Amino acid sequence: MSKENRFHSRQYLKLRLERKDIDDDPFIQFDSWYTKVLEAEIDFPNAFVLSTVGAAGVPSSRVVLLKNYDEGGFSFYSNSLSRKGRDIIENPVASLCFWWPEFERQVKVDGEVSLLPEQEVDKYFASRPRQSRIGASVSRQSEALASRQLLEQQYEQFRSEYKGKSIERPDFWKGYIVRPLRFEFWQGRKNRLHDRFRYLPSVEGGWSISRLYP
Repeated sequence: MSKENRFHSRQYLKLRLERKDIDDDPFIQFDSWYTKVLEAEIDFPNAFVLSTVGAAGVPSSRVVLLKNYDEGGFSFYSNSLSRKGRDIIENPVASLCFWWPEFERQVKVDGEVSLLPEQEVDKYFASRPRQSRIGASVSRQSEALASRQLLEQQYEQFRSEYKGKSIERPDFWKGYIVRPLRFEFWQGRKNRLHDRFRYLPSVEGGWSISRLYP
């Protein structure tokens, strides 16, 4: 069997999703699924694909880590001079996609992006391991790098210079929050007849929920 055929033969048989099973509030529904993922103790349960689009209209995606979520939105941290940082400045919208194969589930969140308060970002940065703070300080994320050796030299030089000193958050290291305008919950099903439910803001308040074709 070829690799392509082997992938095509995959069936999704673990769970199902009915309208009666999901909460009217997408944040509560996300929390329900995410809690189960955490309880399963899988690797990187908070990893998601973050997609952005800059002024030129070219999309870009990468995997980042969710650091917090509540009814205000979904938060992550990054170098603001990176490609994603530049994209967000030019076009402050993003799409998040969580994929949990152990449950054959996917969640998509589309929304507007804004900066987290500086005080909150400072607090989180200070909570990171010292090695991570050094790495964030020396990385010119998304820029061309001559060699791995140069990066490690810069790391060691910074580590030596700041030995015994506190490492403050660099100005370019920011926190972002995505405030959702749309949710979609996807459950894999047999014969590719997947269950999909979309949440959109309702004009009456709350959220309007629709089942979508797979």
